[in-house]
Amino acid sequence: MILCQLPIMTSCLQAKALENLYAEELRQRKEVEEALARGKEELKQRKQQVGEVTEELRIALEHESSLESQIANSERMVEELEQKIFIAVKKLQKNKKERDELQNEHDIALKEAEELRREKAGSAANRLAPEFFCEFSFSEIVEATSNFDLSLKIGEGGYGNIYKGLLGHTQVAIKMLNSNSMQGPSEFQQEVTVLSKLRHPNLVTLIGACPEFFILVYEYLPNGSLEDRLCCKDNSPPLSWQTRICIATELCSALVFLHSCNPHSIVHGDLKPANILLDSNYVSKLSDFGICRILCRNQFSSNNTTPSWITETPKGTFTYMDPEFLSTGEITPKSDVYSFGIILLRLLTGRSALGIAKEVKYALDKGNLKNLLDPTAGDWPVVQARQLAHTALRCCEVNRRSRPDLASDVWGLLERMRVSCGTLPFLIYSEEDCQIPP
Repeated sequence: MILCQLPIMTSCLQAKALENLYAEELRQRKEVEEALARGKEELKQRKQQVGEVTEELRIALEHESSLESQIANSERMVEELEQKIFIAVKKLQKNKKERDELQNEHDIALKEAEELRREKAGSAANRLAPEFFCEFSFSEIVEATSNFDLSLKIGEGGYGNIYKGLLGHTQVAIKMLNSNSMQGPSEFQQEVTVLSKLRHPNLVTLIGACPEFFILVYEYLPNGSLEDRLCCKDNSPPLSWQTRICIATELCSALVFLHSCNPHSIVHGDLKPANILLDSNYVSKLSDFGICRILCRNQFSSNNTTPSWITETPKGTFTYMDPEFLSTGEITPKSDVYSFGIILLRLLTGRSALGIAKEVKYALDKGNLKNLLDPTAGDWPVVQARQLAHTALRCCEVNRRSRPDLASDVWGLLERMRVSCGTLPFLIYSEEDCQIPP
């Protein structure tokens, strides 16, 4: 029986072994399938990563191509700009050359015109004075002023009363000495001597005089004095900045004319807005030569080439007077330059003369000049206003040696400003046009 059961046991063992083998094979197959699934998943991820990297590479290549195209365009634009700059520089150089040539032609034309004017003025100089200066009788003056009718009185100053009158169908201004006048007969005679021989578009014309009663007869200027206009007297309209620049240029021209007279230089000595009169077109005329000084050019010392005159009693208007003249009593053409500087500052600001130089200097130092400019004049050009302020302060230097020369340093600047305002330039008068008796 045991022998009969032995094959059965062997078969069972074999069957068990086969089951174990089958189970092991299933386990291994499962592991292989799992490994294969993981491999497929990893492969899928790798393919996805490769796809992403490939796309990024494609985008990078496209971006690189775009950048290369932009760089090429930029280089081309740089080349074009360099070429345009080169052409612009060439054109600028050409324009500068043409401008210099035109400026040279302009200067030559001015010189030629001045020479022609001098030739005409030279031949007419001695003829003009006697033709235009007359002596009037007192009865003519009485008739011209309707017996000094107060309604014809247009002004009053240190010299006396000023009347509007009519002489020979011509409107005139008649200045009559009063008993309280600070100006004596010698100063009356000096004004007659000087103004009767001078002709300049910016000097008031002295038509004649009545010597017996110390009466002076001038051309009538309907717009009054610069002082009146700066103060808008009688509700008159304010002066525009363009008109103010023209007035400054005209006054400078008149001073250059006086200072360069031959054989004697003339210093006005009492420059102030009240002594600057305006005609119907607001052309300025310098007046009141009662305390002017005639300086001899041939009396220079070896170490001083500036004509001067010394007095123990300086006269003038304090706020416009040269500090060196006040302290030393010595008056020179640079004394007028100081007064001219104060007038420039008043034209700029419309303020009173007292302390005006310090105010403007402080405003310039602080960059606040615009706040100091007279708003009634309109919108001053910033550059021109600053140039005018600096020029005025140079004129107002306490040390007269530091003040500029009007002919060489100031007039050209003012004339350029005047032209920029749209006003035609005019010629500066030379010393040959001025004849003063010895």
